[in-house]
Amino acid sequence: MSQEELISSIQGVLAHLWMIRTFLKHADEIQDDENMLEVPRTLFDYIRATEPAYQRADWPDFFHRLNGKFNRLRKANTYYQENFRTFSDHTNFQMAANSLAACVGRLQELLTIAESLTSQSLPPMDP
Repeated sequence: MSQEELISSIQGVLAHLWMIRTFLKHADEIQDDENMLEVPRTLFDYIRATEPAYQRADWPDFFHRLNGKFNRLRKANTYYQENFRTFSDHTNFQMAANSLAACVGRLQELLTIAESLTSQSLPPMDP
């Protein structure tokens, strides 16, 4: 996988995370629970943390930011998977659970690929 393909794939996953975040942010069912509201906040924080590095095409920093906050993203996923049915077992919440798990799994794969690429030199690339 080339650097461009890797970054494009990561951006696609981040876009999916953004949509999950948007759904959860506006879901009436979770508005009174601070723990569940932490899930969309974590997604927001994870995605936005990468933006400055992406805009500068600073790929070492981009990957550093993705890795640095990945454990928190993984924990948010685990919390959501274990608790979403407490709020609703509606298909929207089930699909958000499936999508969030898939995104976290795919990011893990992509970050593993990124590690092998960052051991080489990553040239600048326009975002």
